[in-house]
Amino acid sequence: MICPFCGHGDTKVVDSRDTNDGKAIRRRRECEKCQARFSTYEEMEIMRLTVVKRDGTRQEYDRKKIEIGIRKALEKRPVSEEKIGKAIGDIEYEIQARESNEITSKEIGKMILEKLKELDDVGYLRFASVYKSFKTADSFRKEMEKMETS
Repeated sequence: MICPFCGHGDTKVVDSRDTNDGKAIRRRRECEKCQARFSTYEEMEIMRLTVVKRDGTRQEYDRKKIEIGIRKALEKRPVSEEKIGKAIGDIEYEIQARESNEITSKEIGKMILEKLKELDDVGYLRFASVYKSFKTADSFRKEMEKMETS
């Protein structure tokens, strides 16, 4: 790492700490030449990913959309921020672990449904009603019956 103060090419790591729930590392560095200290942050690089929508259009992957969907489904539900953050991170990890640079919105929706099923039944039903385009109360009833048998 090049020193931002003197431009020297050798620096040493003085301290390392996890940040952002273990998704990044903060490194405190010291220049071997001028002894100046500075911090760097190391994060996992997210590969460019394309989401193929139901109508065939393509969009760049956006983590915020997953977060918004999950937060809407869990609005006013007794689920901690920690659990919500972990669920979002787990889904993103699962998406990134794939060996393809394309994923369908349907696949992402299924991942979200699985996580919501683990977190909260009401949140699951809220998301499922939009994802599966429920038209009647009977659709809700059938989904609830599926939940009870599985």
